[in-house]
Amino acid sequence: MSFLRTARRHLHRNPLRATKCREFPSSSKNASTIADARNATSSVNSDEIAHFSRLSQLWWDERGEFGLLHKMNPVRMEFVRQKVLEMQREDGLEDANEARPLEGLDVLDVGCGGGLLCESLTRLGGNTLGIDASGSNIAIASLHAAADPALSSQSPQKRSGTLSYQHTSAEDLLATRGPKSFDVVCSMEVIEHVDNPRTFLSNCAQLVKPGGHLFLSTIARTPLSYFLTIFAAEQALRLVTPGTHTWSKYINPEEMTDFFLQSDSIPATSEDAARQVSSRPWISRIYGGIPSRTEAEVRGMIYLPWKGEWTLVPRGAPGASVWAEACNYVFWVRRPFE
Repeated sequence: MSFLRTARRHLHRNPLRATKCREFPSSSKNASTIADARNATSSVNSDEIAHFSRLSQLWWDERGEFGLLHKMNPVRMEFVRQKVLEMQREDGLEDANEARPLEGLDVLDVGCGGGLLCESLTRLGGNTLGIDASGSNIAIASLHAAADPALSSQSPQKRSGTLSYQHTSAEDLLATRGPKSFDVVCSMEVIEHVDNPRTFLSNCAQLVKPGGHLFLSTIARTPLSYFLTIFAAEQALRLVTPGTHTWSKYINPEEMTDFFLQSDSIPATSEDAARQVSSRPWISRIYGGIPSRTEAEVRGMIYLPWKGEWTLVPRGAPGASVWAEACNYVFWVRRPFE
């Protein structure tokens, strides 16, 4: 009964809802208080980082802790490839590169883990930077990439983009590189593990160039997702370590959409303010609860145990918002041109 009461409370709690923050004085005697305030708006959860750092040696074991992510990766990558190509054609690019649609683009993977997605993004031509708040993850990702000649910048047969890694967080990268730095920003299976997801999402969005793409994948906060990802995957089948997921931190697709419908979700840069350019929502309107396909898109991902693989639910599948997006899903949104 206690779980049912907790579930009812969290079902209607939006992790992306804006909350008011206290202001703190800036005098030196209040330095510790300022540090506490800074931590209160950081997206890095030290417990989550410690958890995944302990598992870092297992990233490239396709039958181990991250086996389901290995199987999911081709589906996520196909969605990225399809969506980038679709928008390139929408923009009038007639000679879009089917094999390497990310060629020449600056690509960022936030929370890259062991580099599963980064290596695939690089093979699609992207000049890819993978960042992670865990130094252990960065070490494993760098070591694995170094063992593949196709990813080496010195390879004479090189037909992919460039790949580098950096031990940092989204907010720190934003502070050093500045906003509007990447054509494509990805963050897959990360936002459900961070603190202050609204701040995290805003930081990721600020890093996207005008006309660029933001790709996310995460888990909806539904009774079905609790049963599949926590009860079944963690507790019953032990496919992943118990405690990996926190159901209350899951984010529903409509909450993600609502975030980008708000004009104040992504703050204007100082340069924009100087030019008197006001921030505007990335999604201008929704039709029957669904945004325009040129502004944003949600697609469910379903695991088929009899095939041992994931599948991407077709666009416009009947009742997809009820069943297909009730657990794992991918989300794409495009930053408006200026």
